Amino acid sequence: MPLVDLPLAELEQYQGRNPRPEDFDEFWDAGLAEMRALDPKVELKEHSLAQSFAECFELRFTGVGGARVFAKLLRPKNLQAPAPAVIGFHGYSMHSGEWADKLNYVANGFVVVHMDCRGQGGKSEDVGGIVGTTLNGHIIRGLDDKPEKMLYRHIFLDCAQLAGIVMDMPEVDMSRVGVMGGSQGGGLTIACAALEPRIAKAAPTFPFLSDYQRVWEMDLATNAYAELKTFFRNHDPRHERKAQIFRQLGYIDIQHLAPRIQAEVMMGVGLMDTICPPSTQFAAFNKINSKKRHVIYPDFGHEGLPGFNDMVYEFIGSL
Repeated sequence: MPLVDLPLAELEQYQGRNPRPEDFDEFWDAGLAEMRALDPKVELKEHSLAQSFAECFELRFTGVGGARVFAKLLRPKNLQAPAPAVIGFHGYSMHSGEWADKLNYVANGFVVVHMDCRGQGGKSEDVGGIVGTTLNGHIIRGLDDKPEKMLYRHIFLDCAQLAGIVMDMPEVDMSRVGVMGGSQGGGLTIACAALEPRIAKAAPTFPFLSDYQRVWEMDLATNAYAELKTFFRNHDPRHERKAQIFRQLGYIDIQHLAPRIQAEVMMGVGLMDTICPPSTQFAAFNKINSKKRHVIYPDFGHEGLPGFNDMVYEFIGSL
């Protein structure tokens, strides 16, 4: 089999390259405290999708820094008891998708929530100086400022805050909540399960936002990671700040959050992935201490993994 990365036996032992800041835990504990002190001002507005078995709502809440964050919420009609829930996260620069593509989980008795990331392709705000979309450059947003100003800090906290909001809903059984997503959504799935330890199951697919220094060293700072190369070319062309830059990126590196996860995890990986290299995915997976398994697709890259969505549906559906 051709290789774009390490052999599988080495991937299963790989522990990552990007440095972990020495105050990493304190940084995220402070972020969670800031998040929990907020009044989220949750708003539900009914959406008009015609359905015989589902109710649909536009959900908005206020996240750290004052941004209004948007999510789609669907739930079965006439619930008789608290139901399980699944929270979904989307790929980089995209949005939460169509209402109708979430009805399979609703038909299975789930409350379903999918979030729009700040400033990307959906309706959530990025309040970093403008109103409206900012779309790309989110990895490096705040890299020349304090770590607390980094945009992905806010997005990771949005994920955890949304999970807590969902768990507090009377129609939701807080002990039966799962999270899922692919690429950026896979990275956010890991971040959410790490920052909200009550999550019961997590199903990331080829997660993004992991082991930035490894991506750089593999010369794969292209496509989704291209802004790393742009940042160095524009702001550190002689790499005089390289160590400091990768240290600061360590605050938003999901591999360092992974040990906090208590959920059961099932992760899908394509070994031909040149967008999110397999070693970066395993850097996070190998640090998860809870029950876990990976599903390997040797000949597939950053693309649809045949049958994996069905596996996720069964895995989350068993909550």
